[in-house]
Amino acid sequence: MHATSPTPQGDRPVTKTLGLIGAGNIGSALARLAIAAGLNVVVSNSRGPDTLADLVAELGEQARAATPAEAAQAGDLVVVTVPLSTYEKLPVAALAGKTVIDTMNYYPDRDGRIAELDSGEQTSSALVQRRLADSQVVKAFNSIDFVRLFTSARPVGADDRSALPVAGDDPAAKAQVAELLDALGFDAVDIGTLADSWRSEPGTPVYVQPYLPARPDGLTDQETGRWFFEVPGVPVPADKVRELTDTAVRRSAGDARATLA
Repeated sequence: MHATSPTPQGDRPVTKTLGLIGAGNIGSALARLAIAAGLNVVVSNSRGPDTLADLVAELGEQARAATPAEAAQAGDLVVVTVPLSTYEKLPVAALAGKTVIDTMNYYPDRDGRIAELDSGEQTSSALVQRRLADSQVVKAFNSIDFVRLFTSARPVGADDRSALPVAGDDPAAKAQVAELLDALGFDAVDIGTLADSWRSEPGTPVYVQPYLPARPDGLTDQETGRWFFEVPGVPVPADKVRELTDTAVRRSAGDARATLA
């Protein structure tokens, strides 16, 4: 049974500062949404704070650049949005005691083969949680492309508001993440524990495609790129997200990747 949304439990810190480890497409979109929602943002990447000067200048005075460890320490909530192949480099001590949002997906052709994921023995988020044993890992923001993540955000109560799946083992951490989603412009649908998080991974029905309209036939590569960046998103409400995740069938990583074409 999948709950409609995480239920707040216990005392949790109000998210005033969002720490970001990774400032690529998803990280930058989340930073922009967080600034628009009135949060402070600390962004970081593997190349150093100086390389983030342009992004911080765009974001304004509520943002600053830092190292990953500094972003982890500064954030009331911390988003990890780096290639999965680098998860063992995350600053474990700095993330201890934090709720950590994992946006990462397993792409074998990019990340290299990970036997536990290929066999279905683990989910990628379960591996991250094992690495971050003193943190509360919540899977979110992994099932929507970065363009629609930014452009589909809507205020509470909007008819065209979309929902995103959320998975995690700690109810209070999931509730904290659901509050962030709400502030950024999305509803949250609790799809279960980290062991259930495969239901939003690449190749599943909720992954990326529902948030996009059907791509026109016959587009050139250049036209496809333009279409991807310019097309408005399709609203995917909570009941549709529930339906899509409930009907997901688990595939091997290779089979799942093949469905993405």
